[in-house]
Amino acid sequence: MRNKIVAVLIGTLALALVGCGETANYNTNANANRAANANVAIANTNANPTPSPRRGMTRAEYDRDKDRYTREAKESGRTVGSGLNDGWLWVKAKFDLAAADDLRDSTINVDVDNEVVTLSGTVANAAQKTQAETIAKSIEGVKSVKNMLKITAPGNTNK
Repeated sequence: MRNKIVAVLIGTLALALVGCGETANYNTNANANRAANANVAIANTNANPTPSPRRGMTRAEYDRDKDRYTREAKESGRTVGSGLNDGWLWVKAKFDLAAADDLRDSTINVDVDNEVVTLSGTVANAAQKTQAETIAKSIEGVKSVKNMLKITAPGNTNK
């Protein structure tokens, strides 16, 4: 009788182990993996990604999307001359100014004609006005910068 009980226990244990086979675990894990991956971000595979102001703009990126940048300048009412590098200098100045942490709250417009950059708009203080001019002057190919930025203290629009 004792041998029968041991045999039944071994048989039950064997059936239990077969029931917990890898297939059941695989399905559970596969479902768990699908659920876990449902909200995973997918890398941008766009052939023409927009350059990040932090990284800067390359001439090759500008040349590839030149028509788009020209259209963007015209739609925003900006002047981009017909000089060979005027469009590139407009885009480069916009990107470099956007990347400057201290100028984020400023409204700086950029116009370019014959490699002369004109800055207009508003900044909060004289240091920002100087910084914007320094950034524009540092762009290779810029002949000169006309700094027409106005300093406006918060709540004061008369300066």
